[in-house]
Amino acid sequence: MSNIKKEDISQEVFDLYDDYAHNKIDRKLFLEKLSLFAIGTLTLPALLSFMSPNYKDTMLVSKNDSRIDSDYITYDSPKGGGAIKGLLSKPSSMKGKLAGVIVVHENRGLNPYIEDVGRRTAVEGFISLAPDALSPLGGYPGNDDDGRAMQQKRNQNEMLEDFVAAYSYLKNHKDCNGKIGVVGFCFGGWIANMLAVRIPELGAAVPYYGRQPSDEEAAKIKSPLMMHYAGLDTKVNEGIDAYEAVLKANNISFESFLYPKVNHGFHNNTTPRYDDAAAVLSWTRTIDFFKKKLV
Repeated sequence: MSNIKKEDISQEVFDLYDDYAHNKIDRKLFLEKLSLFAIGTLTLPALLSFMSPNYKDTMLVSKNDSRIDSDYITYDSPKGGGAIKGLLSKPSSMKGKLAGVIVVHENRGLNPYIEDVGRRTAVEGFISLAPDALSPLGGYPGNDDDGRAMQQKRNQNEMLEDFVAAYSYLKNHKDCNGKIGVVGFCFGGWIANMLAVRIPELGAAVPYYGRQPSDEEAAKIKSPLMMHYAGLDTKVNEGIDAYEAVLKANNISFESFLYPKVNHGFHNNTTPRYDDAAAVLSWTRTIDFFKKKLV
């Protein structure tokens, strides 16, 4: 186990990882640049291990948690990738029909972190569906590096259709009350915004550090929004003011929260970009928002 602490790492390393995670630089260049920060006991393997996701010790709700029933399903996405696999989770002690929440992954497919978020959502009393947009290519490959490479091969708008189809599947599920929300992270944040554009009857959308729609697209939104942004996420944050101006001009209900001094990906508790205070507060706000808008 590494003894490296988050406080020991330069912000430049987090920015470098962010560029790599968003396919702005390839793995070779990432390792070359990362090696510049390897000094003394802070070796390159130690740095790489520290920055990489740790799925083994970070799950908050296990697959076998007695509070939920969780299993994979497949639904049809005729305008997208065809047959899409997803993790469907719901409370084990259901009483009546429940609201649904679509949980949308980052740019690397349905990895263990997003599956865990799906289960966390079910613990809070919702039916959650976490689709895998990598399904047409064989599904999440077991590691994020290959997952990112695979997701780049898919058309972004076709993937959007897969999540529109997820809405239809969940809305028509026998245990769902027909009210649907969406929460998404990074790429999934963009999907959450775009589902609000595409589906006027969507009950609530919660994008985490998600790229914003165009002004023309944003003006079509009817759903209430709750946006979560990372203070250090300068690229995504460039679009906040223009987005909010359109939402205000069209009387679209929204709440927006900027968490200071935290990195993009602060909700993801499997990497050192995670910030506990911001993650817990934002998730509490998200669940309260869903309970207010969907229940």
